[in-house]
Amino acid sequence: MKILVCISHVPDTTSKINFVNGDTEFDANGVQYVINPNDEFGLTRAIWFQEQQGAKVTVVNVGGPETEPTLRKALAIGADDAIRVNAKATDGFFVAEQLANVAKQGSYDLIICGKESLDYNGGMVPGMLAGLLGFDFVNACIDLTIEGTTVKSAREIDGGKELMQGVLPLVVGGQKGLVEEKDLRIPNMRGIMTARTKPLQVIEPASATEATSSVQFEKPAPKSAVQLIAPDNLDELVRLLHNEAKVI
Repeated sequence: MKILVCISHVPDTTSKINFVNGDTEFDANGVQYVINPNDEFGLTRAIWFQEQQGAKVTVVNVGGPETEPTLRKALAIGADDAIRVNAKATDGFFVAEQLANVAKQGSYDLIICGKESLDYNGGMVPGMLAGLLGFDFVNACIDLTIEGTTVKSAREIDGGKELMQGVLPLVVGGQKGLVEEKDLRIPNMRGIMTARTKPLQVIEPASATEATSSVQFEKPAPKSAVQLIAPDNLDELVRLLHNEAKVI
């Protein structure tokens, strides 16, 4: 079984975010980047298939040379090889087209993406990728088992989960639950050293559509100070909730 795991290179959630050039560009100075958490759950599940069923795991990213440390970390975790599409990830459809091109050339049985990346939270790429490939698609996937070409999966829905059965090939949009946080792999020294010698192929982007562009970014408004009301002053509390908060 050949597995392709799509990896996004995203800012650590603890990083301070700023914009430059009139709030039209993200300021990457001083920002620490990591594997997108939803993608890391998928990568960990792929490594489980590698260890238990002999699957070959390839990781892929659409991005410039600055994303290679993130790919190397994925290799240190246990992926067999990596592919970097040498293009800026401009929008979801463009990224999906690049990933589809890689998937077609590699003839993968299973493609695992995070259900969304934690930078733009678009959640578009996995579904569009499945559509471009003509593969079945399971989003918000929280469980995945494979026997031969038969796939059993579960996805999170409002109020519970939905169990499904299908066949490969398949695209999965994974999240927490596909594996638990305690099962995530931390690269050890042997993995880090081995990752240096694993193949990381850089390919040029295929001709693709850039359907959207970012015009301007805006930070959320700062939260206002907390206003404390004495417990015996219910009239004032009601007045503030009605006139200022406008929730009653």
